[in-house]
Amino acid sequence: MSGRPEPFVAYGRAKTANVLFAVAFDKRHRDRGVRAAAVHPGGIQTELDRHMDPSQVRKSIEQMNQQLAAEGRAPIRLKPFLKGAATSVWTAVVAPADKIGGHYCENCHVGSIVPDDVPITAISEGVRGYALDPNSAEALWKKSEELVGESF
Repeated sequence: MSGRPEPFVAYGRAKTANVLFAVAFDKRHRDRGVRAAAVHPGGIQTELDRHMDPSQVRKSIEQMNQQLAAEGRAPIRLKPFLKGAATSVWTAVVAPADKIGGHYCENCHVGSIVPDDVPITAISEGVRGYALDPNSAEALWKKSEELVGESF
């Protein structure tokens, strides 16, 4: 491998950065009445895998389904787009801003924090505490400003 992370590892890192960015943004703007939250719409059929080998995608889904079966859970079922939009709409329009601000939302509720010692499962609910860590959020914000050469 050329030093690049596996596609799902890279995806997870990007999603963690999204959550951290929402935490940092919310902290900076909540006093002005502007709130931010990270939203996970759930598993939706998208073009996420368009640059991946189809056999790798099938193998990954099979592994996730085996893991889910071992946990006594149902196999992966991708949501249609409209159901996938539900959490975004709930977060933006329905949920009280003070309830969702600086949090991670999924399935039309604020996600719970999953302890770091709990293994990551194929499709799990909740968010790791490190994705909500204010110090990491601040470090990401500062690094982003450095990379773009602007201060926000």
